Amino acid sequence: MSPLLPELRRRLPQLSRAAARVARLVIDRPGAASRMAIGDVAQAAGVSEPTVIRLCRTLGYAGWPDFKVQLAASQISGMPYVHSALQAGDGVPALTGKVFDNAVSALLRVRNNLDPDQVEAAIARLAAARRIEFYGIGNSGIVAADAQHKFFRFDLAVVAYADSHTQSMAASLLGPRDALVAISHSGRSRELLDAVALARDNGCPLIAITASGSPLAALATILLRADTQEDTELYSPMISRLAHLAIIDVLALGVALRRGDQASQVLAKTKHSLKNKRQPG
Repeated sequence: MSPLLPELRRRLPQLSRAAARVARLVIDRPGAASRMAIGDVAQAAGVSEPTVIRLCRTLGYAGWPDFKVQLAASQISGMPYVHSALQAGDGVPALTGKVFDNAVSALLRVRNNLDPDQVEAAIARLAAARRIEFYGIGNSGIVAADAQHKFFRFDLAVVAYADSHTQSMAASLLGPRDALVAISHSGRSRELLDAVALARDNGCPLIAITASGSPLAALATILLRADTQEDTELYSPMISRLAHLAIIDVLALGVALRRGDQASQVLAKTKHSLKNKRQPG
């Protein structure tokens, strides 16, 4: 089940009196709320429509329509360890629609929640770093490898590590002139946190791509929020991986723009090196 309702319950004591009325309505009547228009929700809770919108944005959603889609999805039990939105009897059209709709909705929410100042700071740090290291465990290790593939083409000193022992050894050698990018959906992997702590002790800046409020986020010098509402303990990580890959693309392209013609010239050389590797079209 989607963590939306548990998250709403957790935040209830922190909400304003008006926002709490909306939250209690959603918690008590999630099925009905997922079918209501924003005006109906506001009227039922005795608040204004802007209050409903503010609650949605506090939770990381663009507005009521985005929130309502996820609320409806939270009523679906899904297939454990496969996908939160799928049912055993779904055909190919339903499978395709659910996978793509979930991905698009999640990517838009992550995009809207990214802090432009933090993104700018991350790009500046990466462009100036003596050495860049990307760390990820498990599925996030694949994203780290993708990041290395993108960044090394700019003629930068870049490496990706997915092994926790190697991460700890490498982190102990990082310093203030370097940059460490740690990628984790949960931000709670002990091995990753241990390696990150070693780098931080050496004064190495940490760029974290993770969920806000996580232990990894708390250690970050620069935080790139990737809140996808995906329970990866129960379902295969899909949406979070796409969000992390998209953020890596933003960082890579930002570094390329900052390096200007130099990046274009280096990329041209790498492209030319592959010219004889392909069959003519």
